[in-house]
Order: sequence, then structure tokens, then C-alpha cells
Amino acid sequence: MEAVVGLLVMLLGVSHGIETHCDGRQNETQCYGALGGTVVLQLMDNASEIFRYQWYKNKTTRILNGRKDEIVSNLMKDRSIFTPSNGTFRINNLNRTDGAEYTLEIFDSNGHVSEQRTLQLSIQAPVSSVLLDSECLSQGEMRVSCSSEGGDSPQYSWTLDGHTLTDAQLLSGNNETNNITLKRDVSGLLVCSVRNHVSNVSKGEKISTCGFINCTLPDGTNISQWVFSASNTLCIDPTTTPTMITAPVSSVLLDSGCLSQGEMRVSCSSEGGDSPQYSWTLDGHTLTDAQLLSGNNETNIITLKQDVSGLLVCSVRNHVSNVSKGEKISTCGFIFINCTLTNGTNISQWVFSANNTLCIDPTTTPNMITGKEINPPLISHSTIKL
Repeated sequence: MEAVVGLLVMLLGVSHGIETHCDGRQNETQCYGALGGTVVLQLMDNASEIFRYQWYKNKTTRILNGRKDEIVSNLMKDRSIFTPSNGTFRINNLNRTDGAEYTLEIFDSNGHVSEQRTLQLSIQAPVSSVLLDSECLSQGEMRVSCSSEGGDSPQYSWTLDGHTLTDAQLLSGNNETNNITLKRDVSGLLVCSVRNHVSNVSKGEKISTCGFINCTLPDGTNISQWVFSASNTLCIDPTTTPTMITAPVSSVLLDSGCLSQGEMRVSCSSEGGDSPQYSWTLDGHTLTDAQLLSGNNETNIITLKQDVSGLLVCSVRNHVSNVSKGEKISTCGFIFINCTLTNGTNISQWVFSANNTLCIDPTTTPNMITGKEINPPLISHSTIKL
């Protein structure tokens, strides 16, 4: 018999041991209890100071009747305890029918109702174990669903590495839905928390980015799809002939700084991705050799000549993805001077405009000063992230 009862408890989702507390001394208080658990309701301060009191369920069924320290009757005495000294009513083994509106009436010595207040008690089945299910989508995004095997009115929330998920990490869904789609570059410890008014359960899973695989099996079957990079076994079996396994490129970083003669060195890198390839544009046009002091349009580190400025964009790509980052750059504050001193010496070089005295001395006879000044040289590198 005990085994049968135990099985019924599991099937009904009843959870023993969850205890909730609610202060019902204010009128129209909303209280919650866990199905199968215990609720402690604060009905009054001290019953010994009250001449007479009655507590009704749904205004018709009198649950409790007492006067001062004496409990005259308790309809639920088989699974409840009323403590007059602190005014608490404790109900054990809560069931669905315990959910109702309860009314407390307090009487004075003349038999008149001196105070009346109600509370609403709602019974909820607690949420139980959480299930996480994830899959890679057609473009490398990751769809994750979260569900609880039981519980009434579940509410959801998500964190990644201990921080609330942001819109920048989500392609669809939000932090309060049970189904979300993560962008391609998102990885880390993903935790889904499910809660209601009487319980809270969480489940975490270490997720990795999705990589694209394309391989041919010995029987001629071609596999071409996005899979979890960390757990891929489809194309690494000795009997297969893999042709490509590629992780997508992610956030692009640009780092720039001025050199000693006014040139600007710019580096471009991606935080992730296999076999990245680079390209550069300035104001929408491919960088030319005339603008470059070193490097070329396919390297990740370039050096720009002194007079180059505008919107510089670095694009990083591989066979499955493409990410770009742009930065508005200006010259480093250098100008080109070309003048002849009174002794016949010719000066022709790039100099920092703010410190230049070579061709502006009254004793010199400059015949040409060219160049432009926009900003002083950078003291430290500036790093820009997505």
C-alpha cells in the first residue's frame, strides 16, 4: 500500500517539504502554497488579546473558532496547527482545494465585528527538473529550448557566464521566454532558470559555437550542415573523407596607432573562426598601393601613409561567414614641408605640425609648405570591439 501511495505522489507531482510563509495581516493579501507542502499564514499578532475570532473559507465554511488563548474548534485540526501566542495558522499537506478566499472576523467584548480582512491562498505545483535542448540552425545560429517537467505558471530567465542574456547575443526571443535563438559567435555556460511563486530550479549547459561541415561518406552520402564544433563526430570517423570543417569568424577588433613619422599602423583580428581572410576599404573603395606604406589589401596588418584619412573598414571572412568593422581615422597631425634656408640648405620632410619650427623662422625663405593638420599623434593604441 505504501508503495502505491508513493507512486501516486510522484505521478501527481506532489512535493513534500516546501514551506512558504505569508503575512495576512493586511486586507486582500495574496498568498501562495506549494502543492503537498506547508504554508504558514500570519493571521493576527496575538490571539490572547482578542476577545473572539473566527476564520472562514469562501465566507461559508468556518475553519477556526477561538477566544483569547482558547481554540474552540479547528475544522482542519488533522493537518494544521494554530498558535494563539503569535497568531500563525500552519497548514500541512496542501491540496488543490485549499486554494480559496479566507476571511478573518475579530469581535469585541460586545459581540460586534471590530475588524474583518481577507486573504487569497493559491496552491501551485512546484517546478521540477529542467530540461535543456539545443540545436544548430542552417546559418550557424543556435536554438535552445528550456522546459520543466512539472509546475504551475512557470517563468523563465537566462544567463550566460553568470550575466543576463542581452539583445546583442540573441537573434530571437528574450530573457523571459523558454525558447531562444543565439547568434553565431555566442558560447559559454548557458543557464536557464524556471520559477514560480513557490519554487525555483535551474539547469546549466556549456555551449560552443556551431561549425559547418561538408564531407562524403564511403557510401557516397554527402553531409553538409552546421553542427556543434566541440562535439562533432560526423566527419571525423576514419571511414569518412572530410573535405571541410569550418568555424565561423566572429567579432572583429581594430587596433590603430601613429608611428614616429606620422604613419598609421592598423591591425585587424577576429576573436574566432577558421582560416580567416582579410580585405580593406577606405571610404568604400579598395585600399591602393598609393595609400599603403607596407602590407597589402589581403593582410591583417597594414601601415597607412601620412596623408590618408577617412572611413577605414576591415572585413574578415571564410567559407561560411563574413564580419566587418569600420573606424573613422584621421591623419596624425604631420605636415610635409619643403623650403630653402638662407644658407641654401633645402628641407624636405614630414614633421609634426605642432612642433615645427624648421620653415617658419623669419630668417628663412620658405618656398613651399604643404600638408594638412587634423589631429595630434595618438599617444596610445585604441582598440575597438564589436
